Amino acid sequence: MTRLTLNGIATYTEGTLPRVGHEAPRFLLTTVALEDVGLDHFHSRCKVLNIVPSTELPSCRESTRRLEEGLRSLPQATLLTISRDLPFSGGSQRVDGERFRSVTLSTFRHPSFARTYGVDIVSGPLRGLMARALLVLDAGNRVVHAELVRELSSDPDCLAALCAARGVADSGCATTVSSVDDATVAV
Repeated sequence: MTRLTLNGIATYTEGTLPRVGHEAPRFLLTTVALEDVGLDHFHSRCKVLNIVPSTELPSCRESTRRLEEGLRSLPQATLLTISRDLPFSGGSQRVDGERFRSVTLSTFRHPSFARTYGVDIVSGPLRGLMARALLVLDAGNRVVHAELVRELSSDPDCLAALCAARGVADSGCATTVSSVDDATVAV
């Protein structure tokens, strides 16, 4: 279990956030078109996994917007915003040519994602939702940046994730490795 807080009150998640330097676990998630897709669907791309409790929360929408703006200039970047929301409730998919993709994905058919990725909130008032997290994966699905947000009412460090994604894009693949506060993923 990982200890997080919600307005200073302890809450816990089960599972383990994927570690920097390791391959991200495979998954299936559902698009707004009700199609199930996995990491292989976004092959040969840098992927930013923006895991949120709900795409309907203003703070989650704002951080998603900041990530979209920051990734727009990266030719091989894909933003995957993942929540337990129904896939057609406020979700979207944007593709600007082949340069930038922003895809909203749902775990509603695949609830094991939350535990596999260490974001399954199992106590407190948000029990049943997912904690906020940002992961950056290179084209080979190796984790180059990982952050589990310690205070659930706080925003993730979008700038650090964008820098990691830019490092992957600039290097051509997988030489940038960063982790935000290893204590955030301590069990």
